[in-house]
Amino acid sequence: MSDERIEFIVAHASGSGVVPYIHPMPFDTLAIVGVGLIGGSVGLAAKTRGVARRIVGIGRDERNLSRALANGAIDQFTTNLAEGVAEADFVVACTPVDRLAEDVIAAAHAAPMRCIITDAGSTKGNILAGIRGKMPVDGPEFIGSHPLAGSEKRGSANSKPEMFDGRLVVVTPTAESDPEAVAVVELFWNQLGARTMRMDAHEHDQALAMTSHLPHAAASALAGVTPPEWLTLTAGGFRDTTRIAGGDAELWAAIFLANRDAVRDALDQYLDRLGTFRAMLTEETHAELVRWLSEGKKVRDALGS
Repeated sequence: MSDERIEFIVAHASGSGVVPYIHPMPFDTLAIVGVGLIGGSVGLAAKTRGVARRIVGIGRDERNLSRALANGAIDQFTTNLAEGVAEADFVVACTPVDRLAEDVIAAAHAAPMRCIITDAGSTKGNILAGIRGKMPVDGPEFIGSHPLAGSEKRGSANSKPEMFDGRLVVVTPTAESDPEAVAVVELFWNQLGARTMRMDAHEHDQALAMTSHLPHAAASALAGVTPPEWLTLTAGGFRDTTRIAGGDAELWAAIFLANRDAVRDALDQYLDRLGTFRAMLTEETHAELVRWLSEGKKVRDALGS
């Protein structure tokens, strides 16, 4: 890709003229903190699409990092975060949401000044609160992002280079964010095959509580109340509805707690609607049940396949 083409994309993404582009792609060094399902997919997609010349994986488990190296997601690895980001042009933090703020701060204090840091966490407000007042004044810029992609499976062994193809990545800059850095983050995800949109962090957390976090809780609740001896009687409906309940319990517990206020709000709305359903069953109101089901069907049909 030529420098002219990169400059055009950054200017278009920023929406305000040509922005000086300090990090021409491919990046010399891309660092990924946390090389699991998403981090591994970032590495594979970046390699496949020529986004970085060298990819450094950073984590706590050498066996996991070795597997990521073997499947081509990274070029080298280290368990020392400061060492891993020391020459990075761009850092993607893909650790659990209860560790992201800590890892972003550590990366910001060890990476080069013009490095840009983003993340892949499904909660944003807790990260901004966690890093407030702890980032270096003249250090790397942090711009939050959340790829709406993934699987109930975990680990770099389940990573795939097409993970982000056509998927949406929500980018959550603040009023203080550098427009150039925001544009570079958007360009990065675009180069991995995703499309991007900007959103306020609080609004993101409210929306994702309803569209992602509550569905996981609902799936887990349904699976949890189903007697094991009835599993032979399940078919596509049960399997489709409970699939995400197979996700990592530690990871999801951290997500629920990190976004607990928004999840409670979403849960209240859900329970209220279920309460209406229960009342209609008690009153045997067929017409109202049809209306209630039709309202849900209308929303689901609008989503498409």
